[in-house]
Amino acid sequence: MKENIHYNRIVIKISGEGFCKQGKLGIDAEEVAFIAKEAVQAQSLGKQIAIVCGGGNIIRGGTLSAKGIIKRTTADYMGMMGTLINSLALQEAIEHLGVETRVMSAIDVKAIAEPFIRRKAIRHMEKGRIVILAGGTGNPFFTTDTTAALRASELNARILMKATKVNGVYTDDPTKNPNAVKIPRLTYMEVLNNHYKIMDATAITLCMENQLPILVFNLKQKGNLVRAVQGENIGTIIAFEKGAEHGQCL
Repeated sequence: MKENIHYNRIVIKISGEGFCKQGKLGIDAEEVAFIAKEAVQAQSLGKQIAIVCGGGNIIRGGTLSAKGIIKRTTADYMGMMGTLINSLALQEAIEHLGVETRVMSAIDVKAIAEPFIRRKAIRHMEKGRIVILAGGTGNPFFTTDTTAALRASELNARILMKATKVNGVYTDDPTKNPNAVKIPRLTYMEVLNNHYKIMDATAITLCMENQLPILVFNLKQKGNLVRAVQGENIGTIIAFEKGAEHGQCL
């Protein structure tokens, strides 16, 4: 069963942990190559794709600042630089496969990326380029989840895809409870009211206000991104529809 076959323009959020092996830090070339191949295959279907890169594999501003030595604002700017590192790696991997890309940054780094300008980003996608969005929102105290929700809204995307290492939202932790059941659909308010750690509250609220559906799915399973952009029934959809059961994202 397909949820929606009209995902012509898509924003994909890839967390920093997607760029490295599970439990590791830094960048793993094989993981980056895998992401690139998945993105190119999805784009070959005629989809317009923008990718927001996280930076947690390099540095997490909140974690670093918690020790009280480095201020949160500085730590967050350091995290933005981490997203640039990941974006450049992904750019090289995608272009190695023959597809043009543009890295667009919310912070000014003229030597390696274009500034994010909404109309230019849309034009790049219309020309068949994959746009890679770096630098978060350009402001401290905002996560890259919020960046993804903001950019998806700005770029008139049909859906925001949260690419993770798990295949959706469950009634309980499936690694601890073998009877845990995956929930195919949740509403925005169920996520907010029950404090599910799918995305931060700001990101969920922004998507809700702009009626932008969110798909949580497992990027690490080969072919899943293609299935997702074709509207196949994978992962968990978060939207306005009623009837979803309560659960938690893992």
